[in-house]
Amino acid sequence: MSNTLNQLAEVLEARKNAAPDSSYVASLYHKGLNKILEKVGEESVETIIAAKDAAASGDCSDLIHETADLWFHSMVMLAALGQHPQAVLDELERRFGLSGHVEKAARSASN
Repeated sequence: MSNTLNQLAEVLEARKNAAPDSSYVASLYHKGLNKILEKVGEESVETIIAAKDAAASGDCSDLIHETADLWFHSMVMLAALGQHPQAVLDELERRFGLSGHVEKAARSASN
């Protein structure tokens, strides 16, 4: 799984300096962080709607598609801010085996 994320991260990084008309990602970078965040928000809403539809219909194909869009745009956001998806994987690994309640309490205590 992480090989796909690494490959995508490499492409996203390479597109940072590309001409805006050369790719969708390059155009997002050119438009700036606010446009990227708008896309993350849009994809989040579409994912929620797809999940509700999947719960009603039993067909998860749109949910998978929308979740892929959400992950993709989240990775663009991370890359725009100089972060690699490995940082997210490391955080998930750190949380593995922790109770969600314990992990949330630890975050609340440190804020």
